[in-house]
Amino acid sequence: MLANKTVILGITGSLAAYKAADIASKLTQAGARVEVVMTESATKFITPLTLRSITSRPVVTDMFELASEFSIEHVALAEAADVVVIAPATACVMAKLAAGISDDELTCTVLATEAPVIVAPAMHASMFQNSVTQQNLAKLKARGFTIVGPEYGRLASGKVGLGRLAETDKIIDTIGQVLSQGRDLTSKRIVVTAGGTQEPIDPVRHIGNRSSGKMGYALAEAARNRGAEVKLITAPTSLPEPVGTEVVSVKTAAEMKEAVARAVIQADALIMAAAVADYQPKSVAEAKIKKETPTLTLELIRTPDILTEVKGNFLKVGFAAESQNIVANAKQKLERKQLDLIVANDITDPSSGFGADTNKVTLIDKQGNVEDLPLLTKREVADRILDRVVSLLAKR
Repeated sequence: MLANKTVILGITGSLAAYKAADIASKLTQAGARVEVVMTESATKFITPLTLRSITSRPVVTDMFELASEFSIEHVALAEAADVVVIAPATACVMAKLAAGISDDELTCTVLATEAPVIVAPAMHASMFQNSVTQQNLAKLKARGFTIVGPEYGRLASGKVGLGRLAETDKIIDTIGQVLSQGRDLTSKRIVVTAGGTQEPIDPVRHIGNRSSGKMGYALAEAARNRGAEVKLITAPTSLPEPVGTEVVSVKTAAEMKEAVARAVIQADALIMAAAVADYQPKSVAEAKIKKETPTLTLELIRTPDILTEVKGNFLKVGFAAESQNIVANAKQKLERKQLDLIVANDITDPSSGFGADTNKVTLIDKQGNVEDLPLLTKREVADRILDRVVSLLAKR
């Protein structure tokens, strides 16, 4: 799993930095090419010579070091990486990463890489539990970073609490898991829809919903990182386009149906995470409707049912945003639309409703198997869904 993989090992200024030597050693023994990047403060706790002796590779400590093979183009490390691991990660470095600050070789590498990033925090319990640190941690999770630890135990201060660096074996196992995820959708074509469609009433108004698009974008990013060729068909959102995916922008349900029909011709799976409006105005006013009467009556007609109407030999995954009878309603939708898998969630729960960065979902397949997932970040939910997609594709 680790043989011939390039692992960027970032070490920051925590007392736990000495444990990075064991991580580097075990990665090297497993056949990985380990490129160590140290912050200036990390060198106060463990010497670059120690890491160089273990990895047989030069250690990067200064982005302006002329003798470094990476000095001319510091993004070379980012491009070479199969995975970036920061162990230990201090509160300071986590804050920089959350804010997008790149003022040293390590933060520049993380900002420039398209490889998955694993962060293993290590700090005093009070620092880790501070609300600012927790907010930064949530931002990193929402961006798809994998967090391992910290663990509960005796700290450098002599106190006991949550802040110890995760054990080396756990960090190594996490690296292996992340790298395996990077391959299981290679050569697969995945179409993902996201956002909420907008059905026009007049030139300035529309019927829509409160979908943020976060779940669909998380799915697109996760599928991309697992090696898939991803086409993201998205209704309007405020989210940045995921790097490395083909993005098709649409507004209405009809436009989304047309885009999906084209995209699935050679697709292996369609994941309909978009919140498609159920109804649209029968006629659209050519000019802005003036506020001249106390009431306004609109005649609405059904929008296209994309999952039902688009045909082809591909895996179909749908979503069911429900406010009551979650599982029963989702099962009916799965059968009605002839889906392979449906993802149901309770939109009345603030932690899994529209706009939240977390989601609590239930996965139901066409064999009737029901799996309740705990509250997870939307990126974690995306990977759990894709785990099922990989399994279902293998059976086709």
